[in-house]
Amino acid sequence: MNLFSMNNESLESFKNDVQKQYNDYKSLGLKLDMSRGKPCAEQLDLSFELLDCLTSKEDFICANSLDCRNYGMLDGIPEAKELFAPMIGVGSDEIIIFGNSSLNAMFWTVQTAYTHGILGSKPWKDCGTVKFLCPVPGYDRHFKVTEFFGIEMINIPMTETGPDMDMVEKLVSEDESVKGIWCVPQYSNPDGISYSDETVKRFAALKPKASDFRIFWDNAYCIHHLVDEPRYILNILEEAKKCGNEDIVYVYGSTSKITFPGAGVAVMGASRKNIDSLKSYLGISIISYDKLNQLRHVKYFGDFNGMLAHMEKHKAVLAPRFNAVIDALEEEIAPLGIGSWVKPDGGYFISFNSLDGCAKRIVELCREAGVVLTDAGATFPYGKDPDGKNIRLAPTYPSLDELKKAMEVFVCSVKLASAEKLLSERTVSC
Repeated sequence: MNLFSMNNESLESFKNDVQKQYNDYKSLGLKLDMSRGKPCAEQLDLSFELLDCLTSKEDFICANSLDCRNYGMLDGIPEAKELFAPMIGVGSDEIIIFGNSSLNAMFWTVQTAYTHGILGSKPWKDCGTVKFLCPVPGYDRHFKVTEFFGIEMINIPMTETGPDMDMVEKLVSEDESVKGIWCVPQYSNPDGISYSDETVKRFAALKPKASDFRIFWDNAYCIHHLVDEPRYILNILEEAKKCGNEDIVYVYGSTSKITFPGAGVAVMGASRKNIDSLKSYLGISIISYDKLNQLRHVKYFGDFNGMLAHMEKHKAVLAPRFNAVIDALEEEIAPLGIGSWVKPDGGYFISFNSLDGCAKRIVELCREAGVVLTDAGATFPYGKDPDGKNIRLAPTYPSLDELKKAMEVFVCSVKLASAEKLLSERTVSC
């Protein structure tokens, strides 16, 4: 029965029953982690052969005859550009190959704009107030980057087709202090939403008041599909070129959840003008990134189709985990009317919305019972969820059996927190 339909006596009885179940879980001494979107050991094992695919001196030589053990090729070896360019939808002359972290590449790009400006514009540090638009719920590490530089963040509500574009267009066109927007366009973190064609086209056609406005297009999950027939988003750089607006976007990606998170390859794509400008700054801070790692990835995958085939193996590992989470929510929470979620077709997260004000209590209950979740509020700038309801679930890291047990604790905690809230509200209203 829907909790809202229960009378006070039934709701109190429900709460007491759930409290007993919760106490039983708490006594088990569980230690389960669903706090971050980390690949599980099964996924990491898929790339084991990557470690020994360079076996002779000849293997160290890349396509332009450079010895990859030495200095050189600041922006990446040619074959790495050919491999990763189609992954993020840019040309091989529109890409920079970084180290292992796309987050580091994003931080560096913001830092460069902050200290030196963009394509001759005034450095952001000299612009007074600088603002970023932040689709919410969103990726907490994006928000930490802009918060680090003292950039004011403005919440942009997510819809089923992507960010509220009416709001985005209005703010970008009217306010010169708005310098950027964070986007996770394919299987957004945490909602799992993929931007519609209309949304991508509206982004590409933006007419910002600030000439140094940039879309930070973090396409982290562009090939992380969980279904056999995924929907692909439009290519943002191609759409921007059609509008004569190609300088407006920076595109990011990495193999952090494809091969090894601590030893992958990160990439950034943009217009030639943007790339050339950024390379002139990059050469100040580093002579070259790990070209042997770039070469390993090229030799291991062969080409982009090889990478896509590899991702089918990831899908086989992850799809049952996501199904386990959705099954638990549909069986235990949906009939009670105390939560909402979207079943994603890809990505790394499931976004759960509790009753208003219950998220912190649910996370607290789970932690006390041995299940660690992402902190409530983390999916909003400054850690402040205005409705106190969003919780990011990360199904990838635990084993399938551990995940099922963690979800038992989670749904029990949702039931308990919801019953507490409803009873408290009824007491106040009386």
